[in-house]
Amino acid sequence: MRICDLRQKEVINIKDCKRLGYVCDIEFDRKTGCITHLIVPGTGKICGLFGRDTEYRIPFCRVCQIGPDIILVDIDEGEKPIRDKEK
Repeated sequence: MRICDLRQKEVINIKDCKRLGYVCDIEFDRKTGCITHLIVPGTGKICGLFGRDTEYRIPFCRVCQIGPDIILVDIDEGEKPIRDKEK
């Protein structure tokens, strides 16, 4: 599987069945070459327009299954990893 294949898959949280969005980027360990996090953009500022303030940074160990169309992740609402984008 290639990184561009991951970008075409929608990420869904199995805890609450919410759509988180599509993978826009990944983080990986330079030494091992292993994927460490999936980056999914958050919601837009106003009705999905005018850019985004936050993004989901999902640890790859939380990925349950990668299917042909979706990626299932297991994240509790209290620990949902959201961070402000660097400006």
